[in-house]
Amino acid sequence: MTMATLKIVFWALAFVFFVVCEVATGTALVSIWLAIAALIAMFCAIAKLSFLTQCIVFVVSSIILLLLTRPVVKKLQNKPVATNYELDVGKTAIVIEPIDNSVNKGRVTLEGTDWAARTEDGSKISEGTPVKVVRIDGAKLIVSEEK
Repeated sequence: MTMATLKIVFWALAFVFFVVCEVATGTALVSIWLAIAALIAMFCAIAKLSFLTQCIVFVVSSIILLLLTRPVVKKLQNKPVATNYELDVGKTAIVIEPIDNSVNKGRVTLEGTDWAARTEDGSKISEGTPVKVVRIDGAKLIVSEEK
């Protein structure tokens, strides 16, 4: 194998390595920039540019790709994801223990799960009453009586 071929193989292996790292991290987009830069450097090796030039192209390409695309990717990845408990807001629960904020008592069942509950307006709600989940405060549902 000639030295030129070894350089091409080196960059091809670097490309494969970075792609495998990217796949292993899921959709984190951690090493995709390096994989693309290794591919660009491999084309420099095919063009028989010096190894120093190939390395410089790799580093510069990595930085440029990172600077140009990372902000866009970050924006796409930082979409707020509703957690399971946030999805419960607006749903109907049934009071299984009378709710009385003055004595910190009250429980509801929501889709088969037992929750501590308090009323939003401080009113008392009797057992068996359907209530709407207004928000979640720690491990307690804040509810209001359904009209």
